[in-house]
Amino acid sequence: MEFKLIKMALKEWHATHSQNIPAKIDSLKDRLAALDGKGEIEELSTTECDELHDVSVNIHSLSRLNTSICWQQSRSGWLREDDASSKFFHSTMSSRCRCNAFSYVLVDGVMIEGILLVRHAVYTHFVQHFQSQNEERPSMANLQFRSLSVGEGGGLIKPFSVDEVKDVV
Repeated sequence: MEFKLIKMALKEWHATHSQNIPAKIDSLKDRLAALDGKGEIEELSTTECDELHDVSVNIHSLSRLNTSICWQQSRSGWLREDDASSKFFHSTMSSRCRCNAFSYVLVDGVMIEGILLVRHAVYTHFVQHFQSQNEERPSMANLQFRSLSVGEGGGLIKPFSVDEVKDVV
């Protein structure tokens, strides 16, 4: 009897937390867009900034949950239909293996074939590529920069006026 109660409680929890996740994500995206739009017009309050942060965290977590659910559903379909050991599955995996492997490499115009020779060619390429070379790099030690005055520095942090934006556009 207790297991039936647990099963019912789990089904209820599942119905409230994992059904229609894309609609929940869309509503959160709408709320995020509304808060962003308001933030462009005026400064957001502390509670609105907290809500903005919470909404983006919720969008991220629901997206991960939705991805996980979709992945699990695809795998359970494979297992239910017994595709895991079918001829199609094995031919697909063999094809992937053939596409991901390479049997020859062209080095300085010479084709190198064979597992050991290809492995050695790739290894030597990356060893040469990542060896440290002592190159003289420019230094900023002797450069002289002009300092900004207090007025110029203040001008960098003042908000744009509507007229300035219209003039630039």
